[in-house]
Amino acid sequence: MVAAVLLILSLVVTGPAFAQSKYASIVIDAGTGEVLYRANADDPKYPASLTKMMTLYLTFEALEKKRIKLGQSLTVSRKAASQPPTKLNLKAGQRIKVEHAILGLVTKSANDAAMVLAEGIGGSEGRFATMMNQKARRLGMARTQYRNPSGLPDERQVSTARDVATLATALIRDFPKYYPYFSRASFTYRGIEYPNHNRLMASYDGMDGLKTGYIRASGFNLAASAVRQGRRLIAVVMGGDTPAWRDAHLAELLDQGFATPRTPKARAAPLMASLRAPATPNRKPDYVDASAVEVASLEEVVDSSDLATLAATVTASSDVSTDTALGLPTDKPASGPAAKSAVGPWGIQVGAFGDAAAGRRALDSVSRRLPSLLASANPQMIPVTTGGGRLFRARLMGLDEATARSVCASLTRAGEDCIMIGPQGL
Repeated sequence: MVAAVLLILSLVVTGPAFAQSKYASIVIDAGTGEVLYRANADDPKYPASLTKMMTLYLTFEALEKKRIKLGQSLTVSRKAASQPPTKLNLKAGQRIKVEHAILGLVTKSANDAAMVLAEGIGGSEGRFATMMNQKARRLGMARTQYRNPSGLPDERQVSTARDVATLATALIRDFPKYYPYFSRASFTYRGIEYPNHNRLMASYDGMDGLKTGYIRASGFNLAASAVRQGRRLIAVVMGGDTPAWRDAHLAELLDQGFATPRTPKARAAPLMASLRAPATPNRKPDYVDASAVEVASLEEVVDSSDLATLAATVTASSDVSTDTALGLPTDKPASGPAAKSAVGPWGIQVGAFGDAAAGRRALDSVSRRLPSLLASANPQMIPVTTGGGRLFRARLMGLDEATARSVCASLTRAGEDCIMIGPQGL
C-alpha cells in the first residue's frame, strides 16, 4: 500500500510538466553505487556526443586486449573524412594514430576521429554500432540504443541519464590506465590546439573528466566525475538550455552530493531533498522528497512525445517488475538454482544472454572455477526486454564488496566479461 502511494507521488512529480522536457539528471556515488539524486533519470533522451564515451570504452577495451596499439596508424576513409563538424578536418587517405584519435574525441569531440576508430575496430560503422549495443547490454544499459559512434542526429539513438552514469562508472572502473585521457585540458594536432569542451574541469575542484555533448534535439549534455576527500561522485545533466546553465547546475548537484553523508551499505537509493536549480525556463527538475527513499527506483518512465514510440522498444517490458528490470533486490524468487545464504549486498554480472539456459551455464562455470569465493553466492537470472530482444542478465549476488572485486579481477584477467553490481544494482 505504501509503495503504491509513493509510486503515485513519483508519477505526479514526473507528470505533464516534464513530458516535453529534454532535461534529465542523476548523481551517484561511484564507490557504493548509491543514487544521491535523480530527475527523469530513466527517460529516453538524445545522448549527442556522450555517445563517444562508448566509442572510447570499446577503444580502450581493444587496447587492453591488444587488438590495436596507441601508436598504430589508422587510415581515414572517405566516410570518416565526410563527417560533419565538430572535427579534426581529416582527409581521406590520411593516417592518424589511435592515441591522436582518442585525444580528438576527448577534447574536440571530433566526429571524423570517432568514425576512424569505429571503422578501425569494428570494420564498418554498422558492425561497430552492433558492438556498442552489445556492450551496453553487458554493462546493464538497458534503455540505450546506438546507431553511430559520434552522437550525430539519429532519432533512433537514445540513452538515459542513468545509463550514461553506468557507462561513466564502467569507464573509470575498467580502464584506470586510460581514464586520465579525459582530464586533458587540450590537444595539439598538426599545429592546431584544441581545448577540452568541458570547461568545468578548469573551475570545479576535484573534477577529472568525462564528456560534453550537444545537438539541437538534445540540448546541452554533460557527464562528469569529481573526487573530494577520497570520495568519487558521477553526475550527468542532459537537456540544458545553455552550456553555462548546464555547467552551473551540474556543479550545484555535485556540491550537494558531496555534502550528503556517505552511506556505504545503503540498500535503497536515497534522494537529496531541496536541491535548487539555477533559474531557467522549463528546465526545473522534478525534486522528490527524501521520504520516497524506499521507492526511488520505482520512478516510471515518462516518455517525451517525440520519443514515445522508440522508448516502447527500448525500455523493459511491462511483464517484468521495475525492481527486477533494474536489477534491484526483489522478494520474488530468482530462477535457477536455489538461493544460498547471502553475506553481503554486492554481486557480479557475467553477461547478458539470449536464453536463460546459456546464462545458467555461465553461472555454473564461474561457480565451479571459484568455489571458495562463491560458496555463498545467490545465482540470479534477471529478464529484461530491450530493443534488441529479450535478454537474461546472469548474476551472482549476496557477496561482500571485496569478494565481488576479487572475482571480477580474476575473470577479467582470464579475458572474460565481469561487472560488479553494487547495493543499488545497475
